[in-house]
Amino acid sequence: MGIRVLEAGPDRVRIEAPLAPNLNHRATAFGGSVAALAILAGWALVHTRLEQEGRRARTVIQSSALEYAAPIGGAFTAVSEAPAEAAWERFTRTLSRRGRGRILVTVTVEAGGATAATFSGEYVAIAGDEPKRG
Repeated sequence: MGIRVLEAGPDRVRIEAPLAPNLNHRATAFGGSVAALAILAGWALVHTRLEQEGRRARTVIQSSALEYAAPIGGAFTAVSEAPAEAAWERFTRTLSRRGRGRILVTVTVEAGGATAATFSGEYVAIAGDEPKRG
């Protein structure tokens, strides 16, 4: 996909993908690539924020929805902003008490200076160490 991280912090994540490796048969961005970039931006926000708070958890996507506003004819950027503080506190409180928590994260996909898609995803964090990688 050729993803490039532009910004990754506990309050905002911005990642970008070029068009060339993500083309569909209409010479615009493949919907699956747009969805993957949005899911990754949301996941990175939750993961980074949990890590900053010293919480060890595995984070996974549980459900998502993506609404496409316009075809994407160039590089595209997924921007994820921190959820409302009350929602984040509810999420971490549940994670601490029950060992897992859910939070809804929104992501805006931008291209050519305009919103091309809007994503919402529910992420689940499961307390404990992340699994070891092969």
